[in-house]
Amino acid sequence: MFDYIVIGGGSAGSVLAGRLTEDPTVRVCLLEAGPADSSVFIHCPAGLAVMAKFELNGWGQNTTPQPALNNRRGFQPRGKVLGGSSSINAMVYIRGQHADYDHWAAQGNPGWGWDDVKPYFLRAENNERGADAWHGQGGPFNVADLRSPNRFSHLFAKAGVQAGHPHNDDFNGATQEGVGLYQVTHKNGERHSAAKGYLTPHLGRPNLQVITGARATRILFEGRRAVGVEYRQGGRVQQVKARREVLLSAGALLSPQLLMLSGIGPGAHLQQIGIPVMHNLPGVGANLHDHPDVVQVLDAPNLKDLFGLSLAGMVSALRGMAEWRRQRTGLLTTNFAEAGGFIKSTPGEPVPDLQLHFVIGKLVDHGRKTVFGHGYSGHVCLLQPKSRGSVTLASSDPMALPLVDPNFLADEDDMRRMVQGFKRLREILAQPALAQFGARELPATAGAQTDAEIEAVIRQYADTIYHPVGSCRMGPGPLDVVDADLRVHGLDGLRVVDASVMPRIVSGNTNAPTVMIAEKAVDLLRAAA
Repeated sequence: MFDYIVIGGGSAGSVLAGRLTEDPTVRVCLLEAGPADSSVFIHCPAGLAVMAKFELNGWGQNTTPQPALNNRRGFQPRGKVLGGSSSINAMVYIRGQHADYDHWAAQGNPGWGWDDVKPYFLRAENNERGADAWHGQGGPFNVADLRSPNRFSHLFAKAGVQAGHPHNDDFNGATQEGVGLYQVTHKNGERHSAAKGYLTPHLGRPNLQVITGARATRILFEGRRAVGVEYRQGGRVQQVKARREVLLSAGALLSPQLLMLSGIGPGAHLQQIGIPVMHNLPGVGANLHDHPDVVQVLDAPNLKDLFGLSLAGMVSALRGMAEWRRQRTGLLTTNFAEAGGFIKSTPGEPVPDLQLHFVIGKLVDHGRKTVFGHGYSGHVCLLQPKSRGSVTLASSDPMALPLVDPNFLADEDDMRRMVQGFKRLREILAQPALAQFGARELPATAGAQTDAEIEAVIRQYADTIYHPVGSCRMGPGPLDVVDADLRVHGLDGLRVVDASVMPRIVSGNTNAPTVMIAEKAVDLLRAAA
């Protein structure tokens, strides 16, 4: 018997298990469907390219056909390994805009405004630049500047300034707007996932049990109270019980699925699937949204210091492997998306509504498509999409993946802003700092010049930038799933703690905010106990 069961060893689950077991009287069981995070491709930052190429350490999830994207199925990579998506992501450390959290609070979630959540960001953080008004030092989550940034990342930032955008060397400081290099979740030249920060150092604690390869299939109840979890491991169905609470941290795609498999969700949908309705909660799986993203890829065959598949590229990679093994520096310490920024689609916007990621290689189809030669890629994503989708069950089989429908670009305003963003990005890439090298945009997008042509390109190539949220929304309304203490409405002993609770997506990468949510949840749990 445990005090708490944490379902999912990803970013939030790692924080919960590590923090809660700081109290030696509290016993925690962590269930993770994937393996331990032992792969060198996880720990070597550039290994993310290999994991993306071969879809390693992930669930292999795709969307349903997206009407606004020419009925294409999109890619939805989510980590299936200790550390979750923080073990496979591009390691960019971004919190979002301060107003994002004030909006959460204004939607009926007291305690979630910027002034409320800022201390949890600082508590989590160990920023190698040092502590100041905006950053913490001494926390488990290491944040650092890139050890060996590519010169073209600096040139991208210079091009952004030439295009009229301010330079910003701290996107998590007083203001987000501008262009520059990202800080990353690295430590000593390695990826520093949530698992490495919060979980791995404490695996020897006697009050912590981590069970990998354990796929949760159902939350167990006595009346209206969650008392345990049923899971499948190695073909065997087993159960584990909790004295205090069950903490669901399976992420924005799988947390709503497990609730529905347990009979918690939209009654009509559950009945249609053949699952007895234990608790009719219509908002489970609703409000799914994500940052839609489109990429411009430029070919630069003579720029051998960029990543690329060529003889020179292979020699550089081998040299980089040797350097990384010796001293954890060099080419393989890259996160690929080294630079970027936050800009406005039009000058009249009150705050940035677009995010840029500059990748030091030719990125096609999330890196899954083999592309020869050297070049670079520019991403632009929409920070506050209006379109909303859903997560629903494909069947009552707990081993079947759910149906994921982000409903990308269904709202006309989303497409309008994406078209403007495509043009703003192209303006930056055309500035002298980069244009001097003669790189050429690939034909797939180069011919798109009018708004209608750009819209057609977006419909053909846009996809996720890996930030699904909102499917177990926090709030007091009839379509909300958890309250401001992250407790599931109408039930006892059950909380959801992950990106699925976000009422509205943050303006940037979602990993740091997910860690923050879990840090705050720990205090909520301690107060309740």
